[in-house]
Amino acid sequence: MNRQLLSFALLATGWLGIATASAAGIEVSLDAAAKDAGSGRIDYRLVNDTATTIHVLRWQTPVDGLTADLFRVTRDGEEIAYTGPMYKRVEPRDQDYIELKPGQAIEVEVDLSAWYDMRSGGQFEVGYARDASEVVREASSAAKGGVAAGVAAFDLSRGTVQVYVDAGPDPLDMSLEAIGASPLAATNSFVSCNNTRQSQLATARNSSVTYANNAKSYLNAGTTGSRYTWWFGSYTSSRYSTVRSHFTNIASALSSQPYTFNCSCSDSGTYAYVYPTQPYKVWLCGAFWSAPNTGTDSRAGTLIHETSHFNVVAGTDDWAYGQTAAHNLAVSNPTRAVDNADNHEYFAENTPARN
Repeated sequence: MNRQLLSFALLATGWLGIATASAAGIEVSLDAAAKDAGSGRIDYRLVNDTATTIHVLRWQTPVDGLTADLFRVTRDGEEIAYTGPMYKRVEPRDQDYIELKPGQAIEVEVDLSAWYDMRSGGQFEVGYARDASEVVREASSAAKGGVAAGVAAFDLSRGTVQVYVDAGPDPLDMSLEAIGASPLAATNSFVSCNNTRQSQLATARNSSVTYANNAKSYLNAGTTGSRYTWWFGSYTSSRYSTVRSHFTNIASALSSQPYTFNCSCSDSGTYAYVYPTQPYKVWLCGAFWSAPNTGTDSRAGTLIHETSHFNVVAGTDDWAYGQTAAHNLAVSNPTRAVDNADNHEYFAENTPARN
């Protein structure tokens, strides 16, 4: 984790990367780092070429290292597993945005090999896997029809860059046998959790099992009411089947697997986080302890959210946070809603209740 961030600057100078994507005055550039050839490092740059100030959601960029799967990394057409953390956060606050005045840019060097399983080595293709509406507050407003002054509608097309990486140790084997996930061992282990928090976590896990089983029963019955369409969008048999398999796995994991809960995180803007390749370890943060046990953005729901991130369960991403953004995602992009952890949580919590 100590390699996550080597540089961060706000610049007003011109720069051109190998891969460039532009959107109504926003330009994203990726460039294979000239130094440390074979290391898997790239230079990321996002520049504001508009005539107005914009606000960039920091966790949708790599300025603090990667706390989500921000890049699409492939080798010979096969997608490479993301091994970094996945967070459940509060809805974006003003302090979560970086202000960029006209001409300013974010520039950061990213060591991709610290976040993706690139140990097989070779030539990799890398692209930025985020749309402008997910990164820039003004782009999000434009997408909803509330175009900010001086900022047109955004359409962030993505280029790619080729990166060579030296081979490392054997690639990760994420089969259940390899990671030692033991069936029928629904135990709770704790790190840095006092007695009160241990009790709260045990209660939350029991409630999360109830949530997961209820969601699984709804889907196994083939129900396609407003509860499903509100959180996952228009019905198709393939998407519905994917959600059903996700909740089958979520219910199984929460009711039968050994979990380790770590209470050492204190960030008030974060509920919890996990590493998708490390089931079933969950770090609980400040917002988790102020949440109710059940209901919207609850402790039980957070465990649904985090469990869905594990690759052996559902391998979900974080495309949107909060009920409003999750519902909007279901309307605008059902495929991403099916891949979004918060949509799974809100479907399971079902508050307010829908049929």
